[in-house]
Amino acid sequence: MPFTANRQFKAAPRMLVEAEGMYYKTMDGRRLLDGFAGLWCCNAGHCRKPIVEAIQRQAATMDYAPAFQMGHPLSFQLASRIAKLAPGNLDHVFFCNSGSEAVDTALKIALAWHRSQGRGERIRLIGRERGYHGVGFGGISVGGIPTNRKMFGAMIAGVDHLPHTHNLEKNAFTRGQPEWGAQLADELERLVVLHDASTIAAVIVEPMAGSTGVLIPPKGYLQRLRDITSKHGILLIFDEVITAFGRMGTNFAADKYGVQPDMITFAKGVTSGTVPMGGVLVSAPIYQAFMSGPAGIELFHGYTYSAHPLACAAGIATLQLYKDEKLFERAATMAKVLEAKLHSLKGTRHVIDVRNDGLVGAVELAPRAGSPGARAFETYLKCWERNVMIRQTGDILAIAPALIVEETHLDEIVGTLRSVLESLD
Repeated sequence: MPFTANRQFKAAPRMLVEAEGMYYKTMDGRRLLDGFAGLWCCNAGHCRKPIVEAIQRQAATMDYAPAFQMGHPLSFQLASRIAKLAPGNLDHVFFCNSGSEAVDTALKIALAWHRSQGRGERIRLIGRERGYHGVGFGGISVGGIPTNRKMFGAMIAGVDHLPHTHNLEKNAFTRGQPEWGAQLADELERLVVLHDASTIAAVIVEPMAGSTGVLIPPKGYLQRLRDITSKHGILLIFDEVITAFGRMGTNFAADKYGVQPDMITFAKGVTSGTVPMGGVLVSAPIYQAFMSGPAGIELFHGYTYSAHPLACAAGIATLQLYKDEKLFERAATMAKVLEAKLHSLKGTRHVIDVRNDGLVGAVELAPRAGSPGARAFETYLKCWERNVMIRQTGDILAIAPALIVEETHLDEIVGTLRSVLESLD
């Protein structure tokens, strides 16, 4: 099982069999409040009728269409809708099937774009410590989570990393973006001096680093990265697999933070988790550069299931549902409610930090001596036993409910978390 302690799980399985709205149903018949939107992905809630019906209709109309040398209308319709939501001149989409594939696609586009412009020596990629960019070799190379990397060899060559921005001493219990840390972006200038800008193709970061434990960007940090990359002709990629489609109360995190990258990767929320889909948004200059090259196949890249008809149908229905129910705006409103309730945990036993931005929050716990992560994992299990599902990574507990969440749901999530923490050693 992926990212799972298999022996521990098989000793006491946690099995889900149904879902609706804000809830799962477990195999033993319990109703489980989903405080994590599945896995950062079911932004519209579970089994929403308009999305389900769109998938059913498409499955009965055309199950599959090859994406090589032919297409189908839904792929262009969905791409157009996504482009209309995107910031600035990000106006073309390449579809794939997951966040991992989206990241590897974006990295390949960056390398190929520089080569098409006569800059084939720009082959270096810069990621960030504690960054998560999926599990492909490109993604784990630019990623910076040690456990995702250590078993798999030397990674791809020519990759370096910026420092992460997490600092409890300076920023503990911050609401929204921290005041301290923008200067950490200046480490990119050091890497430029070390490697020379002429060798660097792209920098990739999550605007808000999710999987590593909800690390909020310091004020001015992302703008500083944009300024430095623009200065040196380096592409800036935002990995928005988690933050796109309403999670931050905006279309994309790029909108919330007021910084436009050259590419955005997305997945998860584009279909509200119903059918696997990912993609890359690219700026007009990048797209036009490929279209201005020699006739023939402009980008030798793709997947059997790129723009799968069922995924496209799900994506169109999902984006329409977000619009009809004004869920992005609702997320921005509920973000303030989540903030207040989460920060009420300050002073609760074992809690050393609470942080939040958009409809995302994290509670960091003091680790047990000699057993990092054990206290948070026990908290996760005890919340499950009390019919609340949250996410645990290391000694951090993350909360990211569907955009349809009600205040009563947040009361139950935070109340359960408080009760469990006060009961733990």
